[in-house]
Amino acid sequence: MLNVRNLRPVLIILMALVLGVIAVAVALRIMGQRAELATFKVVVATHDLPFGTQLREGMLEAVEWPSNGTLKDSLPEPKQLLGRVTNAPVLRGEPLTSSKLAPVGEKGGLSAMLHEGNRAVTVKVNEIVGVAGFALPGNFVDVMVHITDKNESPVSKIVLERILVLALAQDASTSETKPRVVNAVTLEVTPQQAEKIDFARSVGALSLILRSQVDQTQSVTSGVRMHDLLPVPHALPVLVRDKPVQKLKPANAKAVAPPIESAAPISTTSATTLAAPLAMPLPLPMPSPEPPQQQDAALVEKKTQAVATPKNELIPNAVQTVIDKPEIIRGIKRTQE
Repeated sequence: MLNVRNLRPVLIILMALVLGVIAVAVALRIMGQRAELATFKVVVATHDLPFGTQLREGMLEAVEWPSNGTLKDSLPEPKQLLGRVTNAPVLRGEPLTSSKLAPVGEKGGLSAMLHEGNRAVTVKVNEIVGVAGFALPGNFVDVMVHITDKNESPVSKIVLERILVLALAQDASTSETKPRVVNAVTLEVTPQQAEKIDFARSVGALSLILRSQVDQTQSVTSGVRMHDLLPVPHALPVLVRDKPVQKLKPANAKAVAPPIESAAPISTTSATTLAAPLAMPLPLPMPSPEPPQQQDAALVEKKTQAVATPKNELIPNAVQTVIDKPEIIRGIKRTQE
């Protein structure tokens, strides 16, 4: 016979397990009901839809979508969207919203992609002007023009910023990511911007500058000219030496003759050896001193005579000087004895 006391713990464990299973089942049922109540129907695409596609039956379906999602402007009934045109690519299973559909009445094509009040303008490009084909549909670019200003100086200036690229040539698909070199790019602009582009391409050359899709800043530039690329260096200061100031002579000043250089000294010889080559000079007796004024007058006279006398007359004059002064001859004799 089983002991009741031994069965009591087993019964408690079994009852706990049963109650736990019941609690889990009830919780799951409540959560499922809440989940069913927190969903709503949205229209999604059954396959990929490129932009400009006119919606027909079979392209859309309604599915349950969690209400806690961040979906806005969703559309509940597929029948209400038949005939509408997409203005943006829609992927398979992606909900359709009002922002991805063109206004009612659009028949498709590029015009369905334009926002209200905007225009589409096409500019001619090449591999360089078109950023080597990297300006794809859906990207944003700046428009730069190269013209000549009123001073006949070339200048490059950005005239438009953050312009949406709608299409490359005749292709407006945004699913491609590879660069494509084309000869025309279509941009979405306002009427005022369209006027600027038309005038700029008629007077100069246009270039496209690719920019980030998240960059919304506006930059203000004054353009680039020749002096910005090749600045003129500052001229170095030139040192100018002052000329010496010449003193003006008075009108009544007398001209002073330049000093006369003294003639070379003449050596004297005895009267008997005048015809022979000149010998060593002999000491002469010192003449008696004369007053300073007479000395200066005599010195000037001698210098003048020495300069004026030709070289061939210097020796006869020296001989005559020796003859006229006997004391010179006596001094020569004493020296010889």
